[in-house]
Amino acid sequence: MILAPQLRQSLEMLQMPILELRTLVREEIEQNPTLEETPTEQEQVEVEAKAGEEATRDETDQLDFDEQYEALARLDEEWKDYMYQNSSSYAYNPEAAEKRQFLLDSLPQQESLQEHLLNQLNLAGLPENDRQMGELIVGSLNEDGYLTASIEEIAESASFELEHAEEILQIVQEFHPTGVAAKDLQECLLIQLERLGRVDSLAADIVREHLNKLGGRKYGEIARSLKVDLEEVQQAAKEISKLDPKPGRIYSAEVATYVLPEVVVQKVDGEYVIILNDDQLPHLRINNYYRNLLSSTATKTEVKSYIRERIRSGAFLIKSIHQRQKTIHKIASEIVESQMDFLEHGVSNLKPLTMAEVADKVGVHETTVSRAVSGKYMQTPLGLFEMKYFFTPGIKTADGSQVSNMTVKDMISTMVAAEDPSKPLSDQEIVEALTEKGIKIARRTVAKYRLVLRIPPSHMRKGF
Repeated sequence: MILAPQLRQSLEMLQMPILELRTLVREEIEQNPTLEETPTEQEQVEVEAKAGEEATRDETDQLDFDEQYEALARLDEEWKDYMYQNSSSYAYNPEAAEKRQFLLDSLPQQESLQEHLLNQLNLAGLPENDRQMGELIVGSLNEDGYLTASIEEIAESASFELEHAEEILQIVQEFHPTGVAAKDLQECLLIQLERLGRVDSLAADIVREHLNKLGGRKYGEIARSLKVDLEEVQQAAKEISKLDPKPGRIYSAEVATYVLPEVVVQKVDGEYVIILNDDQLPHLRINNYYRNLLSSTATKTEVKSYIRERIRSGAFLIKSIHQRQKTIHKIASEIVESQMDFLEHGVSNLKPLTMAEVADKVGVHETTVSRAVSGKYMQTPLGLFEMKYFFTPGIKTADGSQVSNMTVKDMISTMVAAEDPSKPLSDQEIVEALTEKGIKIARRTVAKYRLVLRIPPSHMRKGF
């Protein structure tokens, strides 16, 4: 099927998170002169109600342009011309522009790893040649803080004596963050242990001689090789786990991702209330100035044609936003109604729920539900959750009912957290424990959930 451009835009708006939609609306306001933002004191819900009264004449929304426009015109009659009332605010103000630029220039920018190290290098008081070698070393580090080239290659490329280059490397390795400029993980951890005064400790011996076995948690083999007790090896492993294997990551240039909840769920007088985050969206209306131009006999035909097309586009945008918010509200209402036990008691009471079930109750297609919850978040008394979180398949219990797989994962996580470290639960033992609770589940499913939860196998959890 070929979708009409307006329908395609409506579906895209439904799928957009609120921050992206806000950006799109702002761009549309700039491109469409007939659109303006209503004053904040004008409640959008009034606009929706009045527009609904006009639209009741034809549920199929097949009104011709004149009827649509007259409905918008009557809606605007009660409002003063907002554009003219606030025309002074649109005038260019040099002082305001200078203030905005100052605020933009004042935004903090994260220092990169190389900038951080070069600042320390400049304060080290090294001769010019040594400082240049230090810059080459710093420039050869990756984002994790490791050398991407050997010190021999760096020295040769700069025609520098190897022994002297190694001295400069040692100076850089003393910089913050601890462990930077190491050639590999082993050297990185040893630098950190040395800085902590633990260079002669059991932890350092394990890093030097048994790093691979440590990664496989083969504590028994390490204990036998170093002729120490298993408990000592386990304690040293805990000490090593507190070190940073990627010291440069704290200066990573990764951009933080910000999300805003589309829906806020609050408990008021014992009942859950669903509130849409409409404050983040500009409230739009058609500007009265262009309505007057369209009705004026002095306006040229081509100008009227342009205005009519822009008004038609703006009216569709307003309608699409209203429809989007209405759809999200309906879906959120069904989620809250279905997951009432979760809101009251937590993850252990999350019920199985599919998009098809919600679509059937709301009266839309399943793909519409999928678009509506994609990238959207819901703020609840238990915290912020992605709306997709509430849609989970179910696992049958002994009594024929179903329990959410998220609930099963939570049960597995709780069991592992409470297990005896000296006798960790195997996957089969977890299966048996769940069976006793009336939940029939295969061992391979437990293993899959355990991997999703990032829980190691039982032999790797022993001692922790």
